[in-house]
Amino acid sequence: MEAGGGEAWLCPLCVLVIATNTLLLLLWGRGGSWVAWSVALLGLTLCCMAPAGCLVLALLSVCYTVFYFTSRREEHLLPAHNKSVLITGCDSGFGHSLAKILDSAGIKVYAGVLKESGPGAQELRRLSSSQLTVLQLDVTDTSQISAALQLIKSQTGERGLWGLVNNAGVIGYLCDGEILPIRILRKTLDVNFIAGVEMTQTFLPLIRQSKGRIVNISSLAGEVPFPGFAAYGSSKAAVISYSGALRQELSQWGVRVAVIQPGGFKTNILGNQQEWIQVQKEILSSLPQEVREAYGDEYICSLQQRLSSMNTQGSTDVGPVVEAIKHALLSETPRAFYHPGPAAWSVPFIHRFCPTWLFDIIFSNIFKYYSVPPAGVASKK
Repeated sequence: MEAGGGEAWLCPLCVLVIATNTLLLLLWGRGGSWVAWSVALLGLTLCCMAPAGCLVLALLSVCYTVFYFTSRREEHLLPAHNKSVLITGCDSGFGHSLAKILDSAGIKVYAGVLKESGPGAQELRRLSSSQLTVLQLDVTDTSQISAALQLIKSQTGERGLWGLVNNAGVIGYLCDGEILPIRILRKTLDVNFIAGVEMTQTFLPLIRQSKGRIVNISSLAGEVPFPGFAAYGSSKAAVISYSGALRQELSQWGVRVAVIQPGGFKTNILGNQQEWIQVQKEILSSLPQEVREAYGDEYICSLQQRLSSMNTQGSTDVGPVVEAIKHALLSETPRAFYHPGPAAWSVPFIHRFCPTWLFDIIFSNIFKYYSVPPAGVASKK
């Protein structure tokens, strides 16, 4: 009887605690609102299932609220004067916006672009100060990396290079791992991971001179497995693992390493219709006959619909990501991981604590990127 009575007041008390913390986070600012709603939803679910679990979540809610409030205190940023930063992938998206922000802050920016005469590069030249230098830099081209090194080395002298932001990336193509062309897998790993490793190794001597920073852009998909993201997710998971090892190894040199793991932002990384059609033709022409029959042409051709849909989703305001990178570069106490974006905290939380079978059911339906099932699956129904 006493246990039942205890449970009777425990749940309402936990709900009150969670609701109070949710309200505080929502009132405090947008950055904590997604966390607040996630905690509130999980708390209400546990209230119906397990009072003990509800108590644990209530305590976690209090801890996060305390952390959120204290972590938002004003920080002293390091002076931008005499600092130089190299950013890859500045044609558009995060890199393009970051180059402008750092340039306006007084940092000497080396903006690496894939197309030196492209619209993104031309806009940077037109709108930025004379301190910003646009570099032709295909991160998979060793000769272009070497040319960038020689230029930056000659201009920075004994100061060295303060920061390297490995931002360049591609998504490849969204499709089942079985039918993903190996060429696409290799390219995705090469651009998103191997190229970043080569850039890091090449510029580390200059960064070590200044005891500077390395910032690697990963992704939510690097931590949470999404259907259709086998190539992209694998490449970004490699970035996280490599960065973790590098962070520990370089700490003795005074070099700091940070990982940015954005969630829910719209950039040009998905490519365009012409590129999707080319990959679709490659899949249809290269698949073994039995695999092509198992999936069916209708299913394979429907994969583009998900890409078209994703192109209209996500926030176009990349400010939170840019601010996270800026903090990693200039804060006196940079963090090892940054999670800007509405889904960057809540989705990994669900992945870690949700039973695998339930996670698979939820995410295979939420991130279903086809309108028809594979031919072999449909025939069994």
